[in-house]
Amino acid sequence: MRRLAILPILLLSGLLLPARPALADTNVAVTATPAASYTSPWESVAAINDGITPPSSNDTANRRWGTWPNTGSQWAELTWAAAQPLISAEVYFFDDGGGVRVPASWKLQRWTGSTYADIPGTYPMAVNAFNKVTFASAVSTTRLRVVLQSGPASVGLLEVRAWTAGSSGGTGWNPPASLVTPLNEVWQHQESTYPNLYGFRNYGWDQVMANRGSINYCVRWDSSASVTAAQRDQIHATLARQFKKWMDVMAGHNGWPYSSVPVKVVGWAVRDRAQLQWSDTSVDVYVNDIRENAPQCAEACGRFFNQSGTYPRCPGGASHHYDMSLWLTAGFGGGAGGDWGQRIGSEYYLSNLDADNVHILLHEIGHSFGLDDFYDWTPTGVCCFLMKAGSASSITEFDAWMFRDWWRHLKSRYGL
Repeated sequence: MRRLAILPILLLSGLLLPARPALADTNVAVTATPAASYTSPWESVAAINDGITPPSSNDTANRRWGTWPNTGSQWAELTWAAAQPLISAEVYFFDDGGGVRVPASWKLQRWTGSTYADIPGTYPMAVNAFNKVTFASAVSTTRLRVVLQSGPASVGLLEVRAWTAGSSGGTGWNPPASLVTPLNEVWQHQESTYPNLYGFRNYGWDQVMANRGSINYCVRWDSSASVTAAQRDQIHATLARQFKKWMDVMAGHNGWPYSSVPVKVVGWAVRDRAQLQWSDTSVDVYVNDIRENAPQCAEACGRFFNQSGTYPRCPGGASHHYDMSLWLTAGFGGGAGGDWGQRIGSEYYLSNLDADNVHILLHEIGHSFGLDDFYDWTPTGVCCFLMKAGSASSITEFDAWMFRDWWRHLKSRYGL
């Protein structure tokens, strides 16, 4: 006997209409800029909205914001470029059982344009859990401040979430019917072949979210050729243009919080400084730091080597860190890609500076965000797509939905 799925219905004006699914609220904290009254030198205020759900209040694996040895009234806040209609907020306290403990009391404040005003509500004090305050009515503000009053010890936070109500803007997970089966096959294949699919924390997604909507690159110039300032800028522009093609796939989709993701090249690595024919200081230059028989930007500044997201030994500080490397190698055929970045031939790259689709680079960027190769199998009903090497030269509809499927499965780790 065939069982029929029964849809919930609403009775309206004598018509039976399918009930609309509830729209998910959005954690807009991840798009804000964090600041604090004080931060211990070994801690990071960026921890409060990095989207990581702490395993406990004494989290030793991820970044934390703490104020030791300062006590008294301390605050951390989130600032947005435009006012956000907040309906609730959650905080996760930092408590190491020693110098940093749960506060004696706490409250939320909103910026009115001229002063901070308390937000009425019930303020729970749990450890090892988010403490949620639901507002009586939406609070529209460009700044949300968490004020902590310490006891004898200092105070701190591991994460802050700020929620806006779900809206009908954008789209969710609604791939074309013809792609549902192959998409499921791809995800199941990844689940069975990736050794730590859900536990790995350095996908391109993690990098963009940790930077709150941007990505930093280092160029590894693995060639004896010289580079002019004009070529340097063209290399950057081409990289940004190709990266944007993947980010455009996500704009307005399924709670993706960014309309654009700027790409910044912060450094160049080279064997001989004389190869770089510019004297300005627009990028950091690393000379003859050889790894894997190729120049490399400082490991102290690389996210691949510092996945906690802190860069205490990076010259210039965290703003000079790089998330990925664009590794351009003379005589290199094909490409390689991963969480560390992309590697392709320098001659190929330079000959495609004005190309609309630099397909090898696009393919390798896909790998940096987790997309798989398809050398030995093809999903049902699809034949030609970018991630199946040699079968397409641009991002196809199937590539786009595979990319979105990664976001669908990972977005909860950022509180979205």
